[in-house]
Amino acid sequence: MRARNYFVGAAFALLAGGMAHSALAQDIKIGEINSYSLLPSFTEPYRKGWQLAVEEINAAGGINGKKLVVISKDDGGKPADAQTAANELVSSEGVAMLTGTFLSNIGLAVSDFANQKKVFFLAAEPLTDAVTWSKGNKYTFRLRPSNYMQAAMLVEAAAKLPAKRWATIAPNYEYGQSAVGVFKKLMSEKRPDIQWVDEQWPPQGKIDAGPVVQAVAAANPEAILNVTFGPDLVKLVREGNTRGLFKGREVVSFLTGEPEYLDPLKDETPEGWIVTGYPWYSIKTPEHDAFLKAYQAKYNDYPRLGSIVGYQTIKAAAAIIAKAGSTDTDKMIAAAEGLSMPSPFGEITFRKIDHQSTLGAYLGKTAQKDGKGVMVDSAYKKGSDYLPSDAEVEKLRPRD
Repeated sequence: MRARNYFVGAAFALLAGGMAHSALAQDIKIGEINSYSLLPSFTEPYRKGWQLAVEEINAAGGINGKKLVVISKDDGGKPADAQTAANELVSSEGVAMLTGTFLSNIGLAVSDFANQKKVFFLAAEPLTDAVTWSKGNKYTFRLRPSNYMQAAMLVEAAAKLPAKRWATIAPNYEYGQSAVGVFKKLMSEKRPDIQWVDEQWPPQGKIDAGPVVQAVAAANPEAILNVTFGPDLVKLVREGNTRGLFKGREVVSFLTGEPEYLDPLKDETPEGWIVTGYPWYSIKTPEHDAFLKAYQAKYNDYPRLGSIVGYQTIKAAAAIIAKAGSTDTDKMIAAAEGLSMPSPFGEITFRKIDHQSTLGAYLGKTAQKDGKGVMVDSAYKKGSDYLPSDAEVEKLRPRD
């Protein structure tokens, strides 16, 4: 009798285990990699954004009836660690695709892994143009507007300035080099009279702002292009304010209008810089209102640009899988090419020719309000209006 009860119990255990395994098999797993420990000011809001997206997707029935699960790993700001994380997510966790990354050199490392292993990779944040052009590949797509796109937006305003003598300050790694290169190219095309009188290349995350400010001041430019961000930006602004570097000079700056980088400046925020960013407090559209309401209800906090990027990355990943009707890599690629979808900034499309999304950015100027940095005179710039022609892309991107 005891033996019979044992076998019956064992049978039920096997059945329950099988049912649990079957339920797990119904989940769609996405791998996510980012520099959480290195850049929490951006990546923590980013994490909140994608967690909100996962919650909304599953509350609405998941992806084609299957629950979405995101498995996240921290790359610590190291390309090798990002590739290790990617390998673990694919080999051990069996994820359908990879998403995320922040720094451009890490984005390129994961893109290279995806190309070698034939894995779909949706790059969230890395901005270097190489991701979709010179080092682009069949398996890699990008959400955020690239350096080229943001430079084109900034140049549109910068070219109207009377300044002829320009200096640049940028972190000395892939992102900074790419941003300066494309800005100089586009600016010189619009304004052949421009002179580039100085370049400063501080190491990312380790700027010694005193010598940088002193060197730029010695070159006596009429305008400055800034590409620093995070703690480096705070140090540069503080030292520049102390030494009067920005007085009487125009400044054009990538990313500075993003709350992640504007908020820490507080009452030190310089006024009148031309910037790209995210003035969440002044965007009045139905799409953004819906996102803002949901985000604030869940977190009792205001969103940063990272929140938008994380949210839309997972929404895009889900839309790609839903359209493909499968987690087969080739089917997801076919589904993603030319796919249009809503976003908090309006409809966006992943272009077939280079896998770049048409998500845009806000352009405006820095100002102070109640002792805080804000963006004013802002306007949304559609990404599709700031991309090169197909013929130009053909020259920039290798054939898959």
